Amino acid sequence: MPAQATDYPPPLSFSNAELKGRDFSGQTLRAAEFSNANMELANFSNADLRGAVFSASVMTGANLHGADLSNAMVDQVNLTKADLGDAVLTEALLLRAIFADVIITNADFTDAILDRAQIKELCAKASGVNSKTGIETRYSLGCR
Repeated sequence: MPAQATDYPPPLSFSNAELKGRDFSGQTLRAAEFSNANMELANFSNADLRGAVFSASVMTGANLHGADLSNAMVDQVNLTKADLGDAVLTEALLLRAIFADVIITNADFTDAILDRAQIKELCAKASGVNSKTGIETRYSLGCR
């Protein structure tokens, strides 16, 4: 019997939402839509955000510690002072994201899509090994 559209719940949508300071810690939010949202100081620690879309959002000071952002679209996102410590960002799209004063200790960026300037900026502060994947942050970024 083929799968019906009703077999799969639609992804959650928070597009254009005001989510400043909201607590999403530990939640499963796979493929959730957060485009153009304000998530300043929001807590996504240890959340399952695989395939989520954060395009063109504000996440200044957000807590993404230990979050799984594999295959997520985090393009054009302001991550100034965000905590990406121990986060998994494998195959995430991160072009034009702002990483000023971001914490990336133990983060895994394996096969993430970043430009050279972003990689240079992140390599300057990269250290540690991701607790879930066992991959070194510097290795995942291709730091020299």
